[in-house]
Amino acid sequence: MDWFFLILAGLCEVAGVAAIARFNEKKNLLNGLFLVFGFGTSFLLLTLALETISMGTAYAVWTGIGTAGSALFGILFLKEPAEWKRVLFIALIISATVGLKFLPS
Repeated sequence: MDWFFLILAGLCEVAGVAAIARFNEKKNLLNGLFLVFGFGTSFLLLTLALETISMGTAYAVWTGIGTAGSALFGILFLKEPAEWKRVLFIALIISATVGLKFLPS
């Protein structure tokens, strides 16, 4: 369950970043609430995951999911460039993040 919480925390981090993009487009209460909810839920789930996963591993996985997910979100939805070098480095982040799952906690 700890890894489930950690992966969900990373996805909520991406949702928080997406909410920042929405909030920058239109500053209103609803978009502000989405922003706070995304990051707040992310931190809560990260805290739950830290009960059994080492801090270094959990933080690296959490930020890896957040970084790669946010970059992919930008490419898919915000028309950011998808040049091959960028995609390669996103793939490296994802592979390193997945690799941490196989290390002892």
